[in-house]
Amino acid sequence: MLKSICEHSMIGRSYKKGLFDLELVDIRDFADNKHGQADDYPYGGGAGMLLKPDVTGSALQSVQAEDSHTVYLSPQGKPFNQATAERLAGQSHLILLCGHYEGIDQRVLAWADEEISIGSYILTGGELPAMVVIDAVVRLLPGALGAVASAKEESFAGQLLEYPQYTRPAVWNEEEVPAVLLSGHHENIRLWRKKQSLLQTLLKRPDLLLNRSYDTEERKLLEAILFEERGGE
Repeated sequence: MLKSICEHSMIGRSYKKGLFDLELVDIRDFADNKHGQADDYPYGGGAGMLLKPDVTGSALQSVQAEDSHTVYLSPQGKPFNQATAERLAGQSHLILLCGHYEGIDQRVLAWADEEISIGSYILTGGELPAMVVIDAVVRLLPGALGAVASAKEESFAGQLLEYPQYTRPAVWNEEEVPAVLLSGHHENIRLWRKKQSLLQTLLKRPDLLLNRSYDTEERKLLEAILFEERGGE
């Protein structure tokens, strides 16, 4: 499952260009029994199986080093966001520890530097969250995106959602592209996009606007949006 992320799209191209390296470690390879058993019943009873500390610990130790940063993908972790992706992109050696079944023996988790969750829901294992983290982090590496501005203008990059975007044809399904985008006036287009980013964030993710520092231009645009919402009163 994890190998496939290096075979397609932008992440695949970045891998082929050598912008990052991915080593996949199978925890079962460190089991000391012929069946490769890496899990066992939890002490105290309960449903499900738990990854064993000796097997998981050995697998983790095989890749940890002084410069490594270990992330355990867990529903109990801190919510993953763009700021976290940017921070992790600065790590030279990132280890993503994927749980399975009911999770991992607590004694191994002491070796993790942090726990991260991609959402408040239950998944079968940590492989899909790991792929999400890899995708979000790799695209921030120098040379991964075709245009440097792309990463800066995307949703959440500036704590705002991205502005609406359009392409040809100019009229489709009796709906026209906003005239300002066809005007060729770069300053008006920039202001329109910034205003639309504020509007989209206000309508869809107002929580992102809380405790945020605004520059003078953003304040004026936000005031204009609120004035328009009140019907120009």
